[in-house]
Amino acid sequence: MSNFRIAGKGRVNRSRQLRFTFDGVDYNGYEGDTLASALLANGVHLVGRSFKYHRPRGILTAGSEEPNALVGSNRGNGRFEPNTRATVLEVFEGLKTESQNRWPSLTRDIGAVNDALYMLFSAGFYYKTFMWPKSFWDKVYEPVIRNAAGLGKAPTAPDPDTYASRFAHCDVLVVGGGAAGLAAALEAGRSGASVILCDEQSEIGGSLLAEPTAEINGQLAWDWLEDTNAALAAMPNVTVLPRTTAIGYYHQNFVGLCQRLTDHLRIVPDGAPRERMWKVRAKQVVLAQGAIEKPLVFAGNDRPGVMLAGAARTYLNRYGVKVGNRVVAVTSHDSAWHAAFDLAKAGVEVAAIVDVRGTVPTQLVAAADALRIRTLIGWTVTGTKGRLRVSSVRVNPVGAGGKVGGAETIACDALLMSGGWTPSIHLFSHTQGALTWNEDGQMFLPGRGKEECRLAGAGKGRFGLKAAFEDGAAAGAAAAADAGSGAGFGAEPAAYHVEGELSFTGVTGRELPTDLDPGHAKAFVDFQNDVMAKDIRLAVREGFKSIEHIKRYTTNGMATDQGKLSNINGLAVASDALKRPIPAVGLTTFRPPYTPTSFGTFAGYNKGALFEVTRKTPIDGWAEENGAVYEPVSLWRRAWYFPQVGEDMHAAVARECKAVRSSLGIFDASTLGKIEIVGPDAAEFMNRMYTNAWTKLAPGRCRYGLLLGEDGFIRDDGVIGRLAHDRFHVTTTTGGAARVLGMMEDYLQTEWPDLKVWLTSTTEQWSVIALQGPNARKLIEPFVEGIDLSEGAFPHMAVATGKICGVPTRLFRVSFTGELGFEINVPARYGRAVWEKLFEAGQRFGITPYGTETMHVLRAEKGYIIVGQDTDGTLTPDDAGLSWAVGKTKPDFVGKRSLSRPDMLAADRKQLVGLLTSDPKTVLEEGAQIVLDPNQPVPMDMVGHVTSSYWSAELGRSVAFAVIQGGRSLQGKTVHVPMPDKVHVATITSMVFVDPENKRLSA
Repeated sequence: MSNFRIAGKGRVNRSRQLRFTFDGVDYNGYEGDTLASALLANGVHLVGRSFKYHRPRGILTAGSEEPNALVGSNRGNGRFEPNTRATVLEVFEGLKTESQNRWPSLTRDIGAVNDALYMLFSAGFYYKTFMWPKSFWDKVYEPVIRNAAGLGKAPTAPDPDTYASRFAHCDVLVVGGGAAGLAAALEAGRSGASVILCDEQSEIGGSLLAEPTAEINGQLAWDWLEDTNAALAAMPNVTVLPRTTAIGYYHQNFVGLCQRLTDHLRIVPDGAPRERMWKVRAKQVVLAQGAIEKPLVFAGNDRPGVMLAGAARTYLNRYGVKVGNRVVAVTSHDSAWHAAFDLAKAGVEVAAIVDVRGTVPTQLVAAADALRIRTLIGWTVTGTKGRLRVSSVRVNPVGAGGKVGGAETIACDALLMSGGWTPSIHLFSHTQGALTWNEDGQMFLPGRGKEECRLAGAGKGRFGLKAAFEDGAAAGAAAAADAGSGAGFGAEPAAYHVEGELSFTGVTGRELPTDLDPGHAKAFVDFQNDVMAKDIRLAVREGFKSIEHIKRYTTNGMATDQGKLSNINGLAVASDALKRPIPAVGLTTFRPPYTPTSFGTFAGYNKGALFEVTRKTPIDGWAEENGAVYEPVSLWRRAWYFPQVGEDMHAAVARECKAVRSSLGIFDASTLGKIEIVGPDAAEFMNRMYTNAWTKLAPGRCRYGLLLGEDGFIRDDGVIGRLAHDRFHVTTTTGGAARVLGMMEDYLQTEWPDLKVWLTSTTEQWSVIALQGPNARKLIEPFVEGIDLSEGAFPHMAVATGKICGVPTRLFRVSFTGELGFEINVPARYGRAVWEKLFEAGQRFGITPYGTETMHVLRAEKGYIIVGQDTDGTLTPDDAGLSWAVGKTKPDFVGKRSLSRPDMLAADRKQLVGLLTSDPKTVLEEGAQIVLDPNQPVPMDMVGHVTSSYWSAELGRSVAFAVIQGGRSLQGKTVHVPMPDKVHVATITSMVFVDPENKRLSA
């Protein structure tokens, strides 16, 4: 171990040494180290190269906001991940890591030539270059750009890890485990509320982990922290989740948490997930995320060895690591002074503290004098030197009127900087909460929120330990009270007495004053995307005034840290360039996730066989046992046909069709989408959603429903039964159930929130058994109770509730075959039992199970369409021959206005028609194009295409549907269908091929 470890400092377990590698070199660390702290302990600052200029980059922070120290990490067995933040990656025995964005090596990177040519790569250069010669784009420019794009190497092996997900509900969710978060969790937990406390670090404690000397209620901070964690662990109503990041805050207090479970383990237990997504619905949320230290903007501020002062203090006090042997601090805030004091007390030489402020608190100067630290008040930093690590810093006094004096160079191997602190308001912003500008602190603070949420501590602008504890305790108590459960709600929050409180004053500015040409200064604002202050000023000169436009032109704030370090500095520079106050310039939008999150975490269990789950009906097992051949239909596995010995599909389907037409067939229709629409305004809601009228439909009757989009095109259809004045049983297509429900919810919540209607998906609640054929009534009559099945009492398109085979049923008298038909809805758990009972009793009628292919043939013979097969999103009701399903006198329904557009009324629109081939044995290909003149030159004028085509055993010939321009006006005309074997001739006909008089429906 190098001499950068300091004895007696830190919380790492020095009794357990761990070996890891970085770029093939072996290093040692301790249990509790991050990769960043372990590398710094070994004197390693250079960890990567910047994205655009390939400048050497070092560790800048100690947290998840790190923009520079992104590495490739290999946990073995195909577990390689690019862009892992070294500041949060925990070291374990055998960890292998590598630097990124360099070739052939980190110290000698050929891409660094970009740094010498940096004037050619100013903001927006990609919009101004690569324009000529035009032929170079495909063969030169694009391949080079694509090869250079991105950071890190994408994994090539399949991800061997598993990922988990979990839903949770709680009274109070506390995000952030620092002083404010712990105080909030304690108050809420003691009240009896159910509490979840999460923090992204491996230990709960936040900034207290780097504050060993502070005293809280008479205890040293770490002792208080140990007792508090023990108290929380002892509360059965409190769940504490370390290594858990709140990545997104959504509507109705829904928060996504990403929990890292095994990344820190050398050996992963069998079956243990790598990460878990917690989907938390909380009655109240307390955001105690703290604040993020801002860098200063000056030339050379990105050199390895230049880091945030708070990070240096964390590495010293939490990890026992000094970041250098001779340190200089440059600051506009008190924080860097305290970091310098801690380093000096630990034996590190602090060469100077450079403070850009004209005056600083006298106690800080006195403390510096006592530690023999040189102080330069009212000075600035104008540059740094050092090829792969900072070796010196150039400092200048700033006189009256901002005039920069002569330079002095101070040797150092680490430069600490602090530009103050920015409250972490990202999650609050996810909720579209309002932000207010605090002029005194030069920061955005949370304003009026839209969720049941409160902020506490530094995230609210309340800096310092005592303020954080008091604010957190008050927030936790108030959240518990507002959650409204538990005997202890409403108690007074605990009081906190803090000794060793640190001062927390400072100023915020733009770039530091300099005596050099600012147009050539490499003063970085966004470290990861290589955005300099001069780039932002260039964007303003080129006409960009909105911060959102400046962001996209320069890419400031578009890196993986989402501008956590760069946004406020970028705003300050833009504000100065625009001569407008920062609030007038605006703030960019913060979006989930808060930190980069693996795809695996979002996928959860949905990988491999579970990625797209095959849904099966309760009757599916019977079909499998009886030899069904299956096809996928949307997410469902459906019986395609039931071949008997020696039958191919053609023969099986012909047999099944004949059985239905002549006697009785049984079909599993459970996959149909089903939505229960309930409420006093249910009929009005139906009237507004569907094209036809529903208010006068009597209970016990059904109606075909046609659903359009706002564009007037057909979206879905289905038979809908009115069970009562306030209840409808809606069916949808198999593939359209979720889409239709989502569409209905959208209209109900956004357009008609005044309607008293509730929507419930019941697709899996009901098994549906379709009995079709002349003997259907005869089969079910003995088994039905409470329903008169006579033709007069229960005609076609009737619905009733009763019992069948002793179980509850919703019985529909409907047909998708043109034969006498019933659809028997029974609770799903009874589906197979009722099916088997009916199948056994139906043997005397020669009952025949049939599949989806037979269903398609039978419905086509009868002229019934399938939405999504015979429609393609561009057909109106009239195009599909369904004008009769449109309520002409209705004042409005979804899509009504679009139907009156002139182009929707054109006579030459494509219309759905029937086709009969001149050769009855020819079955046209579905999707085959249709032309009027087969002899016209290529490319031919295609007037339509075939949508459905089958062999009809009933007719002894093929039948087909097609959409053809002006199709209905061409009845009896001949069209031509080019297919691979030849051009086939067909005649346009009606779509009804069997029983046009509908006599069989009442057989």
